[in-house]
Amino acid sequence: MKQTTLHEVHERAGGKLIEFGGWHMPVQYGPILDEVRCVRERVGLFDLGHMGRVFFGGPDAVAFLDRLVTNWVGHIPVGSIRYAVLCREDGNALDDLLVYREEQGVYAVINASNTEADLAWMRAHTGELDVTIEDRTEATAMLALQGPCSQEVLSRVAPDCDLAGLGYYKFTRGVVCGLDTHISRTGYTGEDGFELSFPAAEAPRVWAALIAAGAPEGLRPIGLGARDVLRLEAGMALYGHELDGEHNPVEAGLGFAISFKAEKGDWIGREALAAVKAAPTKKLMGVTTPGPRIPRQGQRLFRGEEEVGYVCSGAPSPTLETNIASVYLGLDAAEPGTALEVDFKGKRQPCTVQALPFFSRTRK
Repeated sequence: MKQTTLHEVHERAGGKLIEFGGWHMPVQYGPILDEVRCVRERVGLFDLGHMGRVFFGGPDAVAFLDRLVTNWVGHIPVGSIRYAVLCREDGNALDDLLVYREEQGVYAVINASNTEADLAWMRAHTGELDVTIEDRTEATAMLALQGPCSQEVLSRVAPDCDLAGLGYYKFTRGVVCGLDTHISRTGYTGEDGFELSFPAAEAPRVWAALIAAGAPEGLRPIGLGARDVLRLEAGMALYGHELDGEHNPVEAGLGFAISFKAEKGDWIGREALAAVKAAPTKKLMGVTTPGPRIPRQGQRLFRGEEEVGYVCSGAPSPTLETNIASVYLGLDAAEPGTALEVDFKGKRQPCTVQALPFFSRTRK
């Protein structure tokens, strides 16, 4: 398994390490739901060193990505970020990614488990275009600071950065802990937060500085288990659950990340997704269930004796104080408020359909 440059730091902090996407990563440091509450109420620090980080250069970098991903890369202002999906010809997802439009090219963050496959797919589709593809994953570290206190904590180690002026889904460069750092403001938790990328060897020093800077707010290191609960509460897709080679971004509710504009030109999966948009057969929704059992991926949902859908992700939600799940439902069962049942090996538990997300910081 691969290791980030923070591997020993996680071990010393008591992190429980597991295999994830080919990397040895901390799933938790303490109780997962306590870590969720820490991020929702205060601030948490994540190691994202396992995520793929790729730079696309050359005069055709933008045109190249506009052939491959669903969003309109040429329409992204410099300094801004957009969510996009990489699809096959059938419209189903190979991966989802964040696309950063830079002055000299395009930067992308992709899923750890898909990095090698994504790079192979991209390199196989360069065609006649003049584009370079540089994998920066091992050369750089990536940390995320998430939670309502994240700006205050980061300002202590980046005193000269205009963090307040950095908008949501924007990025810049600034000095953090004395390092030239790529700073973005996105997040995978539903909270305010920042992502920091800098030379990999500096990660232990920056991590320690952020832990110390966040001590007054009770900052804690956060593992993958809490990250999964946080993103599910916020209604964000996880590749391998809500999106994969059998599911498409239209039915996953990701229409905001798909551009059918003529100016974007043709792209892989466009025709198939246009057909799905015209005649979808299912819809990604949420369910809440106050029963004792937590829905898990693959479990079936019923309305009476009729099977109407299946679970993608499930978790206990400390924010909502109930069990939650993302589910795919047939269109006639996807109305919010619809009463259904989750099947647990022959035992049924009531659940109620609701729109995603379960949680939004703009309407807590």
